[in-house]
Amino acid sequence: MMNIATLTLNPTIDVAYEVDRMFHTHKMRTRKEHYDPGGGGINVARVFVRLGGNARCYYLSGGATGPALDGLLDLHQLVRERIAIKGHTRVSTAVLELESGKEYRFVPPGPAVAPEEWQECLDRLAAANCDYLVVSGSLPPGVPDDFYARVAAIAAPRGIRVVLDSSGTGLREGLAGGNVFLVKPSIGELRQLTGEKLEGIEAVAAAAMDIVGKGQAELVAVTLGHEGALLARKAGTLFLPALAIEAKSAVGAGDSFLSAMVFALASGRDEVEAFRFGIAAGAAAVLTAGTDLCQPDDIRRLYAHVVAA
Repeated sequence: MMNIATLTLNPTIDVAYEVDRMFHTHKMRTRKEHYDPGGGGINVARVFVRLGGNARCYYLSGGATGPALDGLLDLHQLVRERIAIKGHTRVSTAVLELESGKEYRFVPPGPAVAPEEWQECLDRLAAANCDYLVVSGSLPPGVPDDFYARVAAIAAPRGIRVVLDSSGTGLREGLAGGNVFLVKPSIGELRQLTGEKLEGIEAVAAAAMDIVGKGQAELVAVTLGHEGALLARKAGTLFLPALAIEAKSAVGAGDSFLSAMVFALASGRDEVEAFRFGIAAGAAAVLTAGTDLCQPDDIRRLYAHVVAA
């Protein structure tokens, strides 16, 4: 059985609503109120388990909202390893305006994490038993910039393949330490990392191959939104266009992509087939409104339409 662990330093309670129209000042009566456990690693675990794998969630949780997150994880029947913190777990909100079809997303920075809290996280991960460790999401206030590099330095020597999905300093410093098997930046995150505009597929490919060439990661999967995605590895690069579908929500598309790609790799598929499976999952996530992520039937149906050149 495929066995992964995920780390979510800055999890969220994801709340989704629908309103007819957005107004300022006045109360807006909402419909279809929905709550999900969220944050990069938790989203990855949700999709991975749906696909038939096993995932153990390591995450920070605390304050008045922490027990609510714990309860949501239990409702989703996810195996969890809670690292207790004093700060309140954040609550993120997605509001779909029915009149325009536009989605508005409100995402707080998250609670500050004390040194003894993030150190306990490292101690717990030192005993993790898994084939892949997915470290995903932003670094909350108080956590060292090189925290993901420290995690990789613990896991990689034990034969655990480390998968990194972060932004800003979390991405830059995480890659700087090496020991990363797969990294999945969005095009915006890659531009921020390189400080370059990266206009055109050739520029994106060169930037991704530079990460591979430096030995920072074996595989680089760059998601390009409605344009598609690009895979870089020692053998070269592969660009695949996005599927033409009607987008209902962008929430969790990147996490769904990553989870499905890791699931395929853990199932023994090669990196190109895994990349195709990831693209199908990202498209499947966009089909579902709110915070519901992707469904396995949609992934497998769309997978047949993702054709490698």
